[in-house]
Amino acid sequence: MEQSPKIGDRITDKSRSPDDSTLRDWIGPKAFGHWAELRKWIEAHYPGVFEPEWLFRGKKRGWSLRYKKSRAFCTLLPEYRLFSVEVVLGTAEREKFEARRYGWRTELVKLYDEARAYPDGKWLKVAISSAVDRHDVTELLSLKRPPPRSRD
Repeated sequence: MEQSPKIGDRITDKSRSPDDSTLRDWIGPKAFGHWAELRKWIEAHYPGVFEPEWLFRGKKRGWSLRYKKSRAFCTLLPEYRLFSVEVVLGTAEREKFEARRYGWRTELVKLYDEARAYPDGKWLKVAISSAVDRHDVTELLSLKRPPPRSRD
């Protein structure tokens, strides 16, 4: 007998990466709207820079969508009835974050402070449930890698 999914469960069917219909059903329409908006933002601000890649990270961690050039940019994590974004802040990004510490939302600073530091940086997992959360992530991503200047 198969168990019903719980909030935060991952998509673990290894047979194929999830399509938009599967994602919308799994994370829910509101979270899928945030998912689509964040993907659109990345494409608009970093045109042609990233080729998003679906990764199966094992039975427990399931599918994730990674944006990477030479270094990881961010990873989108579809979870049951929500979605999160994983952003790794290396030494240089952590210094930039600290320089702006009092300009960030309190919730993001708390998340940053509670994130464990590894040799490659702090791994922040930001749950996206509002446009404000999405804005926090776009600010983190811009801090991590400033968008290329347009050639107008």
